[in-house]
Amino acid sequence: MSRFLRSIVMVGLAVLVVALWFHWSDSLRRPQELTWDSFIDRGERAQIKNVIIQGNEIHGQQKGDPPKDYHVLAPFDQKIWMPRLEEWAKRDGVEIKFVNPALSDQWISSIVMVVVLIALFVGLWYFLLRQAQIGGSQAMAFGRSRARRSVDGQPKTTFDDVAGVDEAKEELLEVVEFLRNTKKFQQLQARIPKGVLLLGPPGSGKTLLARAVAGEAGVPFFHISGSEFVEMFVGVGAARVRDLFDQAKANRPCIIFIDEIDAVGRQRFAGLGGGHDEREQTLNQLLVEMDGFDPNAGVVLIAATNRPDVLDPALLRPGRFDRRIIVENPDINGRKAILELHSRGKPMADDIDLHILARRTPGFSGADLANAVNEAALLAARRNRTKITMADMEDAVDRVMAGPERRSRVISDHERKILAHHEVGHALLAELLPHADPLHKISIIPRGMALGYTQMIPVEDRFMMGKEELLDQISALLGGRAAEEIFFTDITTGAANDLERATELARRMVMEFGMSEGLGPVALGKRGMPFLGRDLIEERNFSESVASKIDEEVRKVLDSCYEKARTVLQANRDSVGRVAEVLLERETLDRDEVAALLRGETLPPQVEAMLGDAPQATDAAPADGAKAPEPTVKPTLGTQPAG
Repeated sequence: MSRFLRSIVMVGLAVLVVALWFHWSDSLRRPQELTWDSFIDRGERAQIKNVIIQGNEIHGQQKGDPPKDYHVLAPFDQKIWMPRLEEWAKRDGVEIKFVNPALSDQWISSIVMVVVLIALFVGLWYFLLRQAQIGGSQAMAFGRSRARRSVDGQPKTTFDDVAGVDEAKEELLEVVEFLRNTKKFQQLQARIPKGVLLLGPPGSGKTLLARAVAGEAGVPFFHISGSEFVEMFVGVGAARVRDLFDQAKANRPCIIFIDEIDAVGRQRFAGLGGGHDEREQTLNQLLVEMDGFDPNAGVVLIAATNRPDVLDPALLRPGRFDRRIIVENPDINGRKAILELHSRGKPMADDIDLHILARRTPGFSGADLANAVNEAALLAARRNRTKITMADMEDAVDRVMAGPERRSRVISDHERKILAHHEVGHALLAELLPHADPLHKISIIPRGMALGYTQMIPVEDRFMMGKEELLDQISALLGGRAAEEIFFTDITTGAANDLERATELARRMVMEFGMSEGLGPVALGKRGMPFLGRDLIEERNFSESVASKIDEEVRKVLDSCYEKARTVLQANRDSVGRVAEVLLERETLDRDEVAALLRGETLPPQVEAMLGDAPQATDAAPADGAKAPEPTVKPTLGTQPAG
């Protein structure tokens, strides 16, 4: 039942209940009907207490507890019966009262009931009329755009609130300058880009940049999500696109920002996976509005997406999205600037070194860094500090990368020994292999899904890696498995994630990077159609014999790296045991402490710290084959996690 019909039924029931209540209350108050002879008989026996005369109607009340009310229809001529009532009054003290028939209680109650019923019907009529008007307005508004317009007086984001994406800011500043001062560009006959597409991974700051443009431009700014165009009814999305651009044309110069445009701009029906008429009609209307017969001078469209591979080619051609701005995760200088931005106004201790934190967070997005600073503030408050310390920042970075500490997890002594040797295997290979990233921290405190973790930080951000660097990275990944085999003559499930990542890297070396001696410089396998899903995007373009050679080459890479890891750890067996023994005692070691132990030095006594104050690290050896989170997010292959 629709809401409109439910409203009608509810109002009708209310009217019925009121009418029944009036009828019931009137029946309760209605006196007993008597014949004239019965009434005379009671009066003669002195049973009548008082009488109310209304024309030829008599309302009498009989003595008793409680008294009874009677209604009698008397003869029309009062000269016949009035003397008898006067006689009762003199003899028995009966009170006689005359009332105008026009003002009787029955007339009053009837009038009240009629007025109430009329009021209810008028209210019902007004309610139904109002519902019809609302329904009509909603039907008319169904095809209207749901874009929100920035209102003057709201807190504004400016480019001063954006850091780490300097090139993107410069590109967008040109758009802002055109909207502020169009004459300067028109004198040179320059045409502002109709559309600006922001491309980048999640959390890199695309939406923040759009908010900054809105704050800097000083022109009307309409913002909407791509999913708000699409409805279950075909044609609604296209109507909303038309209405959005109509509003923009009426307020130009202005900016339209569409977030997550891949929700509406996905490739149209290509023969596989089925079509979607509503989304395709919405996309067609968007294409027409951006570059059709009707010019949109002064309307700039900014869109953001992290899936540019699924966008329709017609949307990306010049004349629609003329400019594409890549918003990547920040480099080390950008990360430091972002940390400074989010640390602004917070009470920071003197020991905080943002450069070290920027080095520790390769691959972090702006959102990750903002979250890390906020987590540090929460940790400092939890520890009753008045300032955020470096230990809080270190713990916060570890918490963002690997999850919270799980000190309550009970691990047996034997498993702790295996875990310590496993992590030391990673750490020593990171220190001893010439092309591996330097060790930063090693820990056997459970965090998230990981039982222990080792973190290695590259000296600088890298976007290309050599073959020797990749081979040493694979050896470091396999170091935990090799240490287990050397010291315990048995292997555990703790290296499951290490093996998965090492195998994936070796396969990429063979198939993507052309680093295989047997196959040579050839790229095997290519991406298919992205709208089929992540599991079906790899297209196989090689034969079965080549597939067999690929498996052989991958196995050669893994075997050689594993043998290198075994050889290095076997040659430094005593050092591994010494570091593992100290790690079991302290649970966390940094690079300087590991280097001192490798030189044969003795570490100073450990200072007792508050619970949770000790900084932690980020690499994992999960139990029972559980997959641990990677310690860093790789820009390409720029970091080397250990397992």
